[in-house]
Amino acid sequence: MIDLSHIAKRYGRLQVLDDVSLSLPMGKSIALIGPNGSGKTTLIKCLLGMVVPDKGSISFKGRNILGDWSYRADIGYMPQIGRYPDNMTIAQVFGMMKDIRCLPGKDLDEDLVNAFQLPLIYDKRMRTLSGGTRQKVSACLAFLFNPSVIVLDEPTAGLDPVAAGILTKKILEETNKGKLVLITSHILSELDDLVDEVVYLQDGRVRFHKSLPQLRVDTGEQKLVRAIARVMENATI
Repeated sequence: MIDLSHIAKRYGRLQVLDDVSLSLPMGKSIALIGPNGSGKTTLIKCLLGMVVPDKGSISFKGRNILGDWSYRADIGYMPQIGRYPDNMTIAQVFGMMKDIRCLPGKDLDEDLVNAFQLPLIYDKRMRTLSGGTRQKVSACLAFLFNPSVIVLDEPTAGLDPVAAGILTKKILEETNKGKLVLITSHILSELDDLVDEVVYLQDGRVRFHKSLPQLRVDTGEQKLVRAIARVMENATI
């Protein structure tokens, strides 16, 4: 479980996160959504230890993460845009990451590697890859080290429908194993059958954190995109 308590972050005069408190339980797939500039990226960076909040605390499985970077070994992260050394082959990128992250005795999860058939193109250099293939590499790396928490930033961007379906199936499988999957996406339609809970950020604050079934009951809408629209309409009345 990840607990965020009264997180605040300011850049100059811009308040990016404002008193954010959340409990993100294991065994759930959770959508983190909101308009551009709502604070999603900064919140993720705080979870990953890339940004230190001005106020508040974050605990990972009951331990405060401040000054303790070891917890990050149990988090898999797929960025929206993966950046890799252009001259390295796919195989070399995987080898480099295994050297950096692999712990002795820890099993690797190569399900996606095989499902995406990446071994067939292991010798291709990163600079020659399409955006979709780079996304496949990023997705594989996020799951490869069997983390208990997986953070996916716009995971299906650039993926063809078949690859997106493979990734969606993998997300559901890992959630069913008791892992926590946190997903940010602007394509709300792809989240309808994927997530258990929804966190909506706006102007750096949590507008709501609800289970998807409860959100549907509260709004009378089955589709997430329409449910969000209904919530925002009611907020302006």
